[in-house]
Amino acid sequence: MNTKYRASLASLLLLLLLCSTVFSASNDGLIRIGLKKKKLDQSNRLAGRFDSKEPAKLRAPTRKYYLNGHLGNSEDASKTAEIHYGTGAISGFFSQDHVKLGDLAVKNQDFIEATREPSITFLAAKFDGILGLGFQEISVGNAVPVWYNMVDQGLVQEPVFSFWLNRNIEGEEGGEIVFGGVDSDHYNGEHTYVPVTQKGYWQFDLDDVLVGGETTGFCGDGCSAIADSGTSLLAGPTTVVTQINHAIGASGIVSQECKTVVAQYGKTILDMLVTESVLDESKDKTSDGVHDAMCTACEMAVVWMANQLRRNQTEEQILDYVNQLCDRLPSPNGESAVDCSSLSSMPDVSFTIGGQVFDLAPEQYVLKVGEGVAAQCISGFIALDVPPPRGPLWILGDVFMGRYHTVFDYGNSRVGFAEAA
Repeated sequence: MNTKYRASLASLLLLLLLCSTVFSASNDGLIRIGLKKKKLDQSNRLAGRFDSKEPAKLRAPTRKYYLNGHLGNSEDASKTAEIHYGTGAISGFFSQDHVKLGDLAVKNQDFIEATREPSITFLAAKFDGILGLGFQEISVGNAVPVWYNMVDQGLVQEPVFSFWLNRNIEGEEGGEIVFGGVDSDHYNGEHTYVPVTQKGYWQFDLDDVLVGGETTGFCGDGCSAIADSGTSLLAGPTTVVTQINHAIGASGIVSQECKTVVAQYGKTILDMLVTESVLDESKDKTSDGVHDAMCTACEMAVVWMANQLRRNQTEEQILDYVNQLCDRLPSPNGESAVDCSSLSSMPDVSFTIGGQVFDLAPEQYVLKVGEGVAAQCISGFIALDVPPPRGPLWILGDVFMGRYHTVFDYGNSRVGFAEAA
C-alpha cells in the first residue's frame, strides 16, 4: 500500500490502533493477537480535547492498546468517503485489498484510504489506522467489516471474538484479542451473557448503576450500554456522572441554571415528587417559558431528589445535596481531577448487567497520569448525553473492559462479561 496513505478499515467502533505486536495460532483453533500498550504523553492528552462533538473516544487514558496489521498493494477506487469520530474526522476514498493479521489473510476487504486528517488528534497519534469490529449497520458506505469477512471466509473456528486487556501498569504485555473463541486463561468464573438489543454498536440493556452499593435512580425505566475497546474511559449521562463526581470528590463546573432550578423550583419539585406527578411536569417546563438548559437542569434535579427521597432524607438535606451536585457537573471539554491520596475513601461504582453486579474499585476507575510529584489522578467517568431513542446510553470502555474480560458472540448476538484473570 502507498505509504502516503493511512488505512482506516471500514465499520466503526470497537477500535484497535495499529502498531507492533505478536500473533499466534494455537492447536485449539484460536487466533491470538497480542496487544501492546503505550503510555500517552502530554501531546496525546491535549489532542483528545479538540474536535470533540461527542466526548466518547477522548480524554486522558494512561495507556492505549495496539496491534499490527498489513495491507497489500491496493486497487484504488473513485468512491470518496468521510468519517467523523469523537475526536475528529478523516476523508479519503474506498479501496479493496487483502488484509493480513499475522498469518491470517482476509481477502477482498473494503477499507478507506485517508488522504486528509485535519484534526490535531490524528497528527499527534502514533498509529496508522483503525480496525473496526462493530456491526455492518454502522459501517461507512455499508462496507462489509473485516470481521464479517473472517467469518464468511471460514478463517475462524467460531463466530466469536474476545478481549483481555492487561491493566497491570508494570506488565509489558498489553493484553490479547482472540478471534474464533475465548481463552479460559483470560478470565475467572463464568461469563454473564446479555443479548445485543440493537445492532450497530455492541449494545445491550443495563439494569442499574450503583455508587457505594446505592442505586443512582437513573435506570428505573431502563438504560442501554455498549462495550467499546475504542473508548478509553467510561462515558455516561451527565445526571449520573455528576452523582459519581460528587461521591468521589472529583472536580466539576458550577451550573448556575442548576442552582436557579433548585432555588426557584426545588420545593415545588419535592412536593410534586411526593404526589408522583413531577415527571410529566418536568418535561413540560419549556412550555412555561423555561429555556432548554433550565429544562435539562430540572430533569436532573428530579432524578437526584427522587433518589434522596427513597433514602428518607429531609427536605433540607435533599436541597443541600442537589445544590452540591450543581457544583460538580462534569466539564464537557475535559476530564475531572481527583485527589490521588483519597482513593481509600472513595466508594465502589457498580454496573448491574443481566442481574449480575460488576464492581469497579477506585483503583480501577481512577487513572493516574504522570510520575512522582507531577502525577495527576483523573476520574474514569466522562459525561455523554445521547438523546432517546438511542439513549440514555453508557459506553463501557477500557476502564471497564480492563476489569472484565469481554466476549463478543457474533453467532448468538450477545455480549459476555467475566472477571479478568
